[in-house]
Amino acid sequence: MRSLIQQLELELMSPPVRADASRLRALLHPDFVEIGRSGRRWTRDPIIESLLAHPRGRGPVVDEWDFTSVTEGLILVTYRTDDGDRVSRHSSLWDTAGPTPVMRFHQGTVVP
Repeated sequence: MRSLIQQLELELMSPPVRADASRLRALLHPDFVEIGRSGRRWTRDPIIESLLAHPRGRGPVVDEWDFTSVTEGLILVTYRTDDGDRVSRHSSLWDTAGPTPVMRFHQGTVVP
């Protein structure tokens, strides 16, 4: 399950997926919430609109992966990204109770 969730996390960072509204809807839970690196709180539809409106040239370098089972059906993922301009730490909560994991929550914090 860890390798699948890591693959899905990376997919969400990839430019082709960030430009594909249907794929984003498939990966993000209907009740998805994000607290972005800016501190802004997002829900599913507004974050999808923003991702579609602001294409990314390439995905970041990602390392320091960690996976923690919170309860049966929920996995906490943490990692670090470096997009060349800034480094940030991220956490995601993945719902694995259904046939395909979906992200329920995400937060990014800039490393000073």
